[in-house]
Amino acid sequence: MRIALAQLQSGEDVGTNLSTIAGLVEDAAGRGAEMVVLPEYATYLKKAVDGTFPQVAEPLDGPVCSELARLAAVHGVAVVAGVLETCDVPGRAHNTLVVHGADGRQLASYRKIHLFDAQGHAESRFIEAATTAEPVVFDVGGLRFGLLTCYDLRFPELARTLADAGAQVLLSCAAWVPGEHKLRQWQALSAARAIENGVYVLGSCQAEPISIGHSLVVDPMGATVAELGTGPSCAVVAVLPERITAVRQRFPVATQRRLPAPE
Repeated sequence: MRIALAQLQSGEDVGTNLSTIAGLVEDAAGRGAEMVVLPEYATYLKKAVDGTFPQVAEPLDGPVCSELARLAAVHGVAVVAGVLETCDVPGRAHNTLVVHGADGRQLASYRKIHLFDAQGHAESRFIEAATTAEPVVFDVGGLRFGLLTCYDLRFPELARTLADAGAQVLLSCAAWVPGEHKLRQWQALSAARAIENGVYVLGSCQAEPISIGHSLVVDPMGATVAELGTGPSCAVVAVLPERITAVRQRFPVATQRRLPAPE
């Protein structure tokens, strides 16, 4: 299955962001991609999460997601994108990944569990975390995908629950904040989640300057298949089911895992 990582430099104009996304989806489809993976906050982003984020939030059947669904259907590709979803709590929003299939139908949505209250940021001031930590998986092209958002990558338990739910590919959509060792951590954590679960990790990240760029694809052995630079770009890569099967047979950690007995 051919999948595109679409790295963009989202800003504060939702219409401009959607126009950029339209160009990326068209380009990816023209290059044979069957899925396009966009970053966290693909449709609205600024340097720090503030009170404007809830103001631009919409329900998942609103104009923003309707446009994403249209792009998916027009180009016949699945589209994964980070959006701001309305919340029942006044003055707050959900940081949500939404997936539309090649027919435009919504296949899945995932509200971020682990909010980025670190490195001087306080995402939880304006973003409401998911009420449950249930893994979200969906199927496209004979593969099962699991969803992660940015800071989630630092929590191996979530990646493991996704793998236990059958995920063969983890989609890690991010706006990874720059800082000391942050690029190395992005690369290392992506490789670790791939190796320990026998999965591909596809990390789609926002471009500089708000984020670090370096969207990447790591295979189940931890090898980097592709990695972008710091600016807006798009890469189309092949995800091979037989590679997943071969690595899991070579290192059958899922069946060898030994856990403490419940009390």
